[in-house]
Amino acid sequence: MDASRRRFLTVAGVAGAGAIAAPSARSESRAEVRWKMTSAFQPKLDLIAGGAQTFARNLAEMTDQAFQITVSPPGEIVSAIDALDAVADGRADCAHTALSYSWNRHPAWSFGTGAPFGMNARQHFAWLEQGGGNDLINVLLAPHNLVAIPLGDTGGQMAGWFRKEIHRSSDLSGLKVRIGGFAGKVFETLGATLVNMPKDEILPALSKGTLDGFEWIGPYDDERFNKTDDSSSEPISRVAPYYYYPGWWKGGMQLHLIVARNKLEALPGAYQSALRGAAAEANASVRAKYDAANPGALKRLVVGGAELRLFPQETLEAFFKASNDLLAQLSEADPNFKRVADAYWSFRADEYLWWQVQEYSFDNFMIRERRSSKS
Repeated sequence: MDASRRRFLTVAGVAGAGAIAAPSARSESRAEVRWKMTSAFQPKLDLIAGGAQTFARNLAEMTDQAFQITVSPPGEIVSAIDALDAVADGRADCAHTALSYSWNRHPAWSFGTGAPFGMNARQHFAWLEQGGGNDLINVLLAPHNLVAIPLGDTGGQMAGWFRKEIHRSSDLSGLKVRIGGFAGKVFETLGATLVNMPKDEILPALSKGTLDGFEWIGPYDDERFNKTDDSSSEPISRVAPYYYYPGWWKGGMQLHLIVARNKLEALPGAYQSALRGAAAEANASVRAKYDAANPGALKRLVVGGAELRLFPQETLEAFFKASNDLLAQLSEADPNFKRVADAYWSFRADEYLWWQVQEYSFDNFMIRERRSSKS
């Protein structure tokens, strides 16, 4: 951390905390805050779970160790799926989770995480920070006394591993897949059968043919999917060799720090600023780590037997139409969903206008140059 920034935040923390500090003969005394965080992510997902640890460490440093957060893995306070509820009912002070985990109960919340055929990680963060996305999501969370603050993004994800090739959308019919959330509903609409099973049962099920495909995250985490403590592992490609992309339902996966609103607002102003600053630094760190780690992991997966496959255009178009149909149904049924969805799609349209002019043209040229320089 930059030393001048740490000194500034430390001094600010002292000044802001003085209003609630316990009486003391020492003029430099400040409020000590101890919070409990429940994480929805197992420690083995070290880049995702590490975002919460980076946040807690940064916050402690920014406040000269006065504001400390203890991070608990799923199962210690509540299960992964209950992390957000634990903050709402007071069992935890804050949580690290994905709002999309609650999409069945509150579909509009999932826009905080991302959307099928939505924006990439950079565009999505721009919508949250500059396009009013954060405000829209927090209005929806307010009745539950919750505030969401961005804390880590995996960037684009892969679509998953399949035992058989997919040549056309009709090949999806009858496939048994472990793909959750909104994407699972789209696969189901196109004829696939959704299978719910624990992580440890996935590879045996693929081997037996009782499962045809599943999604995880991306190259870095997929390479470590079955890795044991002694570093030995069996590659996924042994039982499901076809590694499909793009993950059209996860152009980015924005994770969030969920905080009890009343506890956040009770903090001194300097502590609130330190909390947001620590989250912002950790948010950028997670995305950078994935961008750095995924290329090497992808190469190793391919060397180890993974066969990269791009979804056929016809199949992507079928996914796109099914997604839009489901989104339209949700918009018709829920005014809150429609309000957030309309804002999201409007921002997406402008972002891709800019991407078409500059980002895509530059990236496409550089990709072609990379290929030609290796030929």
